[in-house]
Amino acid sequence: MKFSIVLSAQPTHFAAVAFKGNFERNLAHIAEWGYDGVELAIREPAQMDFNALHALLARYRLDVPAIGTGQAWGEEHLSFTDPDPAIRQAAVERTCSHIPFAAQAHAQIVIGLLRGVVQPGVTFEQAMTWLVASLREVAQSAVEKNVRLCLEPLNRYETGLIHTVDEGLALLEAVGADNLGLLLDTFHMNIEEADMTASIRKAGSHCFHVHVADSNRWYPGAGHIDFGHLLQTLDEIGYTGYVSGEFMPQPDPDTAAAEAIKYLKKMTNNECECRSLIPCGRL
Repeated sequence: MKFSIVLSAQPTHFAAVAFKGNFERNLAHIAEWGYDGVELAIREPAQMDFNALHALLARYRLDVPAIGTGQAWGEEHLSFTDPDPAIRQAAVERTCSHIPFAAQAHAQIVIGLLRGVVQPGVTFEQAMTWLVASLREVAQSAVEKNVRLCLEPLNRYETGLIHTVDEGLALLEAVGADNLGLLLDTFHMNIEEADMTASIRKAGSHCFHVHVADSNRWYPGAGHIDFGHLLQTLDEIGYTGYVSGEFMPQPDPDTAAAEAIKYLKKMTNNECECRSLIPCGRL
């Protein structure tokens, strides 16, 4: 199982990103701790020097499994469900602008809060209609470059749109694009899913990417989520992608990242006394 951690490539106010600031310093530390890749949070691709970025990634031998788009919502309030059609189109265009780098890096594009919320004066049905239309447009552009998109179900306190795997699967069916799947995030699942392992199994091959944070949104191992069981379930469904840390930088970024990878590798290195191929995390 391969592990990555979210790294902001541009300034951000988003709290649940352990690493932001000195980009090369962060890459060096992430590689040193034993991560296989970095999930890059990029707000505006037009402001990126991708040649320099490729060189740094090669220097530290880090892959890019996914590109996060949430800063476009957090910093600029772009979304697929804004009542203003110009803002919706800007959100679509911004997402499509990630496609060239995603294709080069063999990365997926994450759709989190860029989906938006149900804004005042807008019905849920109307918001969903706009969301489906926007996702279809982006998916069509992405499939031409063999790029996949992953929609992340989020908890009810962040948006009124798509909280669970069941709702995510219904959205995938409505959009009808094979290159659109789900991103399963353990922090949000712990709030919304009645049975996290059952939901992982239900997602099956539609699970394109995984985020891990513990119940308190600290690094895995700092709360009460049974990651051994969840990682075993991912293995059982044949998931071969990355498990990517997206958690609060607590007690500090370096400690959080170092403890996360140590704990996750322990959960996957058969260090438990039970009979599972992957430890159950309950001993």
